[in-house]
Amino acid sequence: MTFAAGRRRTAGRFANVDGIPFRMPVGTPGSPALFAAYPIDPRGAREALPEELRPYRIRGEGVLLIAVVDYRDTTIGTYVELCAGILCTRSDRPTPPPLLPLLLGSAFGTGVYIRDMPVSTEISVKGGLGIWGMPKRRASLDFVAGESTVSSQYDLDGRMVLRVDVPRPARAWLPLRLTGTGYASFRGMLVKSSVTLRGRMGITPGGGPGSRLLIGDHERAAWLRRLDVRDRPFVTAFVPALSGVLDDHVESWFLTSAAPPPPPGDGLRSVVDLGLGQDRLPPPDRAGSDRLLEPREHVTQMP
Repeated sequence: MTFAAGRRRTAGRFANVDGIPFRMPVGTPGSPALFAAYPIDPRGAREALPEELRPYRIRGEGVLLIAVVDYRDTTIGTYVELCAGILCTRSDRPTPPPLLPLLLGSAFGTGVYIRDMPVSTEISVKGGLGIWGMPKRRASLDFVAGESTVSSQYDLDGRMVLRVDVPRPARAWLPLRLTGTGYASFRGMLVKSSVTLRGRMGITPGGGPGSRLLIGDHERAAWLRRLDVRDRPFVTAFVPALSGVLDDHVESWFLTSAAPPPPPGDGLRSVVDLGLGQDRLPPPDRAGSDRLLEPREHVTQMP
């Protein structure tokens, strides 16, 4: 069954999975979002991926994708979600020529391998990790849409993991119509999910003035620091009203390796006792990151 057929089948119906009530399809009708795509060291990108995936390259560089959505209307309440991952294709498909994986994504298994996905609320962790296998954890997040800049900061344990600022274009005119694939690791398996995104976006090639990425010294940011993120992004974007639908179909495969692998990370124990709370942690420390960003733009890594 195709994604579109699945949406038609479930439209207007209800579900309850792991105690989470859903009105189908699972989505949001309109929420502000920001996107930033940064060049990264392709070797670092390769090391950050499981063997079943390989990094997609643009002009010889890997791609770090950061996406933040301020969900204003969902069946599990309001929350902020930050996705940090690496653009990739499937390793079991032929080596793709340039651009084709972006144009024919399903043929090459093109998607984003999600390495980290902090969210504001417990119920979002319970659903996103327990049902879709996304690496969600509850953290301090914000989403600040100013007149000239849109920004989000991610703190964990009272320390900054990252902050991303993108310019806010004068108008959002470019139609966004995308069905994207997300990969993640959960329970020692590679998990695949799909989402459709609709809206109008304003883009800024090269990021432009006001484009900033600050990577903190929290251990959760260690994988980001190993990527050697380049100073300027490929592109940044702002979508004032993003509509998205997350497919209720999930696929998974065993993660394999030539040698015995280390123990898997998150497993069922990490979600079994989670509740349905919609409370948020205190907001991140904006004053501290503002002091660090004052003298510099683009990418800053804390020592």
